[in-house]
Amino acid sequence: MNQESASTRQSRLVAALAGGWVADAASLGLHWLYDSERVREVGGDAPEFMEPREAHYKGVFGYFAHGGKRSGDISHYGAATGVLTDSLLASRGILDVRDYQRRFRTFFGPGGQWHGYIDNPTRITLDNLNRNEQAAIEKALASTTVNLTDRQKRILVQKVLPYTRHLSGEELAEPVRTAINLTYQDPAIQDAGVHIAQTIDRQLTRLSGADDTQLPAITKLPPLVACYCGDDDLMAATEAAARVTNHSDEAVAWARCSARLLDHLFRGEPMSSALEAAIAEAPDPEALSLAKAVSSLDGPHAGDSHGRTCYLHEAMPVIFHILAQAKSFTEAVRANILCGGDSCGRAWIIGPAMAAVYGVGGAQGIPLSWLARLNHGDRILSDLEKLVATERSLQNGGDD
Repeated sequence: MNQESASTRQSRLVAALAGGWVADAASLGLHWLYDSERVREVGGDAPEFMEPREAHYKGVFGYFAHGGKRSGDISHYGAATGVLTDSLLASRGILDVRDYQRRFRTFFGPGGQWHGYIDNPTRITLDNLNRNEQAAIEKALASTTVNLTDRQKRILVQKVLPYTRHLSGEELAEPVRTAINLTYQDPAIQDAGVHIAQTIDRQLTRLSGADDTQLPAITKLPPLVACYCGDDDLMAATEAAARVTNHSDEAVAWARCSARLLDHLFRGEPMSSALEAAIAEAPDPEALSLAKAVSSLDGPHAGDSHGRTCYLHEAMPVIFHILAQAKSFTEAVRANILCGGDSCGRAWIIGPAMAAVYGVGGAQGIPLSWLARLNHGDRILSDLEKLVATERSLQNGGDD
């Protein structure tokens, strides 16, 4: 692969990933307003980057979830995508499910960084991760051969949990022993603590997701596809990532469909062939074909025909309709917002797909002014550039 083709590919991937963040932030102000007439009434022909206001939802069907957010902020979908991006950066572009789970729990759980709406898959995933940890603790204590009092068991668990939540395997022994030594100098008790920590680590399961077929199964996928673009392991990685939050065969099937679409676009293929390749992976290919075949772009009509909610069987046909008919990033994002409903969720496929085709700037790409309206955009874009420059992303490029 020559330097020019590598540079071209990196530019396309960075633009595509940026497209997800921008489309999400652009949609936040009217997210989950299901009445498309009200969306048009308050947003006009340019409904992007509106300030979230509860008044917009009065008297019509909708759910105001983003009180306290500002124009340019991201939704909970963007926050979750950021968690996976951080995990991929830490793992040099390789999906490490345990690391992803840990970061997800730390970010969205008690004391975490996220302040905002928590959706059903996230809530249940957090509950499952807590239950998985408790089951691992019980197995660890049951297998300990040292005779410990209940008080000692309780203290040892308190000592080891901060380490099992961010370290694994042999990494645990030294810091756990040091922490226990502050309270218990007996080597046998320290050995028991190390045993408990390492047993908890081994017993933690990769299964954490909710039995749920909503959009969080696919909204996180763009950075993963960027790292596994053109790789034979893409579908396996897609399923593993999807099941962290959505342990559902139907959700995984839609995730595979979405990943196939993005993979083809990220490799520089035209929208038409990427849509066809993705339809072949879909659990309901007829719905996608019908949505794609509508001859003119009409977001509200697509919502009327297929649904506007967070469920994948409703969102995916709307996504395919918009991608098949829109002629620019701006046109696609506006059609998505004007459709109403879960515009932020759909944005995480529409934005990267359109940006992969049209790039940044010009009449059809991401408007530069929209990039400037993304809050914390400097940090976000810097991380995207680092992710695309990882060794794994580069080696999966192939020749353009």
